[in-house]
Amino acid sequence: MSITTNLSSLQANQTFMDTNANNIANVNTDGFIPTDSRIVSNTANTPTATTRLADNNGSSKSQTDLTKELTDQVTISGVQEANISAIKTQDQMFGTLLDIKA
Repeated sequence: MSITTNLSSLQANQTFMDTNANNIANVNTDGFIPTDSRIVSNTANTPTATTRLADNNGSSKSQTDLTKELTDQVTISGVQEANISAIKTQDQMFGTLLDIKA
């Protein structure tokens, strides 16, 4: 895995988190239809976020499902931590390689 892939994953998960936060912020907004985010691999095989409006169930209340949104937050947080850890490890490895003297 390269730093580029980790950075793409961080950006995709940030989009996912922003969408998720907007859905949570509108949990009490009547008629609100949440946005659904998914992380997919693009043609370059790097993660990207796709978003779309969730299916409208016709409710006059907010259609945000807090259990889904909160569990998504936990997942997003774990993925972000893993990517940051991988980037730090790669940075340390590159630093060590650059310190080697011939």
